[in-house]
Amino acid sequence: MRIIFVLPFLLISFFSYSQTASIKSILLDQLRTTHDKAHAQWFVTVNTAIEGLTSEEANWKDSSGNHSIAQLVNHLIFWDLGLLEKFNGKAKPAANINNDDTFSPTTKEQWEASVKRIDSVLTAWETAIEQADEKKLASQYSTIANINTHNAYHIGQILYIRKLRGNWNPEKGVK
Repeated sequence: MRIIFVLPFLLISFFSYSQTASIKSILLDQLRTTHDKAHAQWFVTVNTAIEGLTSEEANWKDSSGNHSIAQLVNHLIFWDLGLLEKFNGKAKPAANINNDDTFSPTTKEQWEASVKRIDSVLTAWETAIEQADEKKLASQYSTIANINTHNAYHIGQILYIRKLRGNWNPEKGVK
């Protein structure tokens, strides 16, 4: 009798386990929700967070020494691109990098290029993850998950700055 009672639960558990998401799908979902696939309840994407900003707005800094939006975006580009190149076997890890140097301000032209560059780097990450096999992803999942978390952290800072400056439209998410 106990076996008959337990068997349906074991079958349900097995079926649920076999339907679980792959490492690839989880990492892609995390990346896309911080890149360009809005999930307004949880995240605003980086594309949405920086959309419509002028270089003057992107370079604004308060008097406390905090980073500007432009500096945050350039910092993300630096680390996301460097880690992508390492993931693709094209670069060695940066040695003796002063993290403060990755937060660079921009000119008007550089800001426009940075907006395009963050999008292209994250698109390249999506492609790399899509093309990678599960074995490679299993060995790199922690790094990729941390990239996604790092991106979300700095996007939060970008939104904070925009809210502080009064140039964030809450209809775009995170009211």
